[in-house]
Amino acid sequence: MIRLGVLTISDRAAHGEAEDRSGPLIAQTLVQQLAAEVVVQAVVPDERPSIENLLVQWADGGQVDLVLTTGGTGFAPRDVTPEATISVIQRRAPGFAEAMRAASMRITPHAMLSRATAGIRGRTLIINLPGSPKAVAENLAVILPALSHAVELLQQEETPAAYEHALPGEHQPR
Repeated sequence: MIRLGVLTISDRAAHGEAEDRSGPLIAQTLVQQLAAEVVVQAVVPDERPSIENLLVQWADGGQVDLVLTTGGTGFAPRDVTPEATISVIQRRAPGFAEAMRAASMRITPHAMLSRATAGIRGRTLIINLPGSPKAVAENLAVILPALSHAVELLQQEETPAAYEHALPGEHQPR
């Protein structure tokens, strides 16, 4: 079972001026389609320290396998989710953002304005999603097929035997 954290980044939702519809949509979709367990969920304003602190706390606390953020990925001056994510990840996972942008380009040319990123901190995968519920649903449809396997790989305790006997520089299986 995937232990999920959902982080909504929105000034308006954080201040009670708007309802967070994207965070609950993410949670509902992953519970229904991947049998995930929502362990933590929060709404924070578009402030880099707040975003970074929660991402680090959730990943380093060992309570989540996957964190999906929503919001703050565009060009607006306060959109800082990608910068916050990049500052806390240890390894990049560019395929997720690339796949989301490529699929979204078939729907709207505005998809190229997405600065969403993805990466790994410890054994936790962190992926940025857009802020609108429509875009969240479209992007989740793209990445859902790979999420379980990605989390499974991150949770492996040992190096697979196929990798243990390879000589330095020798091609290793994928």
